[in-house]
Formats: sequence, C-alpha cells, structure tokens
Amino acid sequence: MSDFLKITEQPSPYRHLEKMSIEDILKNINAEDKTVPFAIEKAIPQINLLVTAITDKMLSGGRLFYIGAGTSGRLAVVDASECPPTYGVPQGLVVALIAGGETAFTQAVENAEDSRTQGWEDLRHHDITPKDVVIGIAASGTTPYVISALEECNKRGIITGCITNNPGSPLAEVAQFPIEVAVGPEFVTGSTRMKSGTSQKLVLNMISTTVMIQLGRVEDNRMVNMQLTNEKLVDRGTKMIMDKLNLTDYEHAKELLLQYGSVKKAVDNYGIS
Repeated sequence: MSDFLKITEQPSPYRHLEKMSIEDILKNINAEDKTVPFAIEKAIPQINLLVTAITDKMLSGGRLFYIGAGTSGRLAVVDASECPPTYGVPQGLVVALIAGGETAFTQAVENAEDSRTQGWEDLRHHDITPKDVVIGIAASGTTPYVISALEECNKRGIITGCITNNPGSPLAEVAQFPIEVAVGPEFVTGSTRMKSGTSQKLVLNMISTTVMIQLGRVEDNRMVNMQLTNEKLVDRGTKMIMDKLNLTDYEHAKELLLQYGSVKKAVDNYGIS
C-alpha cells in the first residue's frame, strides 16, 4: 500500500483553543462545519457509482452491510437501525457491524479495531454472499478491522465500497467503490468525530435514502412504508392517507392506517371489498 498524507491527523489551523472565548470557539467550529457539504459535493460522482452498484444488488435480493470502528461504526449503526422504521424494510436488510460488538456502541473497546481477522468473522456470522455489498467506514482509512474485512470480501466476489476522509488511503485502495471526502484537518487536531464524522453521517444519509427510493420505499416525497412506532408517526400517516385519498374524516383515515399497518397498504387497498 502506497504512502499517503493523512489529512485527518494534520495540525488544526486554530491555535491556543483554551484561550478562545466560548463564542469564538462556537463560531470557528461552525465555520469548519460549513466546509463539509462542499467536500461531499466533490465526491458525488463516487457516491453515484457505489449507490448504483448497491441498488442493482439489492433489487436482486441482496443486503447492504456497513462495517466500521469507533465513531464510524456508531454512525453506521445509527443509519442501519433507522432503515426499518423509516422505510418499512425488514430487519437485516441493512446491517451495521462495529469493532468490539455491542459494547462498542457506548464505550471504547481496547484494540478492537486493530484485529485483522475479526471483521471478516463478523461478516461471516451473517452468512454474507456475493449477492451483498459491504461498505467499510474509517476516517483515517487505515483501520485493520475494516481493511481486512474488505480484502476478504474482494477475494470472494463481494462488492466493496468505503467512506474515508483521507484520499489515497489503504482503505480507498482496497475498496472497489471508494468514496473519499477530504474535509481537511479537524478543529481539534485529530478529533475525527467532528468534520470527518459529520461527513460520514451525511454520506450515509445519501446512500441509504437514495437506495430506499430506488427500491420503491418512497412515493412522491413521502415515507409511505414507515412503521407506526409512536403517535407522531400515526398522526403523520393518517394525514398522508387523508391527502392521498381526499378524505376529510381524520378518524376514518386513522382506522384505515391501523387496519392495514402502513400508508401504502391502506391506499392500495382502499375501496377493495
């Protein structure tokens, strides 16, 4: 693997943060955060290629896996866990794996990201096949847990992608569809939970949302397959049914929603005896 400049570890352009006023700290963090969407914009062609590959596989019955460590792994868990309630897809269609397992959701697990075998073992536990796609996520692009998992996937004909914040990193070299978002040095030197993490969250949003739209889980601009997990979502779904069916009776629309379990099913079955 070639040498590369690890931008995420370069010194912060801001000095003596401890001497800044609270207002200056907040303004400077905000100024850095504003640069993130522009860095992502440059990576849209890469994102497009990966999303196209994912969509093709998932339309053929495949699954999407995220694999990461630390902040990257936690962001992956957030994105994957929100797909079923938001789009009504089954658990296990989008899977997130984090170095260290469930314990690592809330606390650091020592040396978990340094394993060169556990990433693939975690994927094997889910009976991964060439029908699936695996996205490795690592700001540094050097995490052994992630890189080794993608290497094993490549050997077995499984499509691989990545999200990293260091162009030319070992992870980007291994991934078939790399996404490289160069957000630059962090406000606090090396604190990649900041701009790097923000960029990863935004890219994950783009990937999962676009894929779910391609899978037919959205109609117009509505989450017509969302799970009815609380009163807010029941109310939202009821109003969507009223709008789509031109109903004026809120309670009737709510009854339809609860009877069929989703906006889409209620609308599709409305009027069918």
